[in-house]
Amino acid sequence: VVITDVDGVLTDGGMYFSEKGELLKKFNTRDGMAIELLHKFSIKSIFLTGENSKIVKARASKVRVDECYVNIKRKEIILSKICKKFNVKPDNIAYIGDDINDIKIMKLVGFSGSTSDSTKEAKSVSDFICKTKGGQGALREFVDLILSANGFI
Repeated sequence: VVITDVDGVLTDGGMYFSEKGELLKKFNTRDGMAIELLHKFSIKSIFLTGENSKIVKARASKVRVDECYVNIKRKEIILSKICKKFNVKPDNIAYIGDDINDIKIMKLVGFSGSTSDSTKEAKSVSDFICKTKGGQGALREFVDLILSANGFI
């Protein structure tokens, strides 16, 4: 199972608004391909975000993630639910985040990563720090590393 934070990992963390006041987010197509690669090798994918966003749900639907959890303020609490649902132990889960609200779950999973522009606190608990910034394909870099380390690519 690979879990990714959304804002700051799949996006650049910016908040963009249209003239009508609608929130906009930009996602990178390489991260969409990362989800496709996970599907190809039967690895579950999950979006996990503290925001309650229709945009995130729409992106999750478009790239067909296995689960999308929104409005989760304490991400570590949802971990046991994920483990039960997919019959895995935390050691068999990878998580990529970028900020202090990701640290607790990062410490509980088997492999954690952060973007190159993550906070120093998130980087300090990461097993892997991407060379890529959030919103620029960091999930793809993280997934490629996991797939390569497990002999898939």
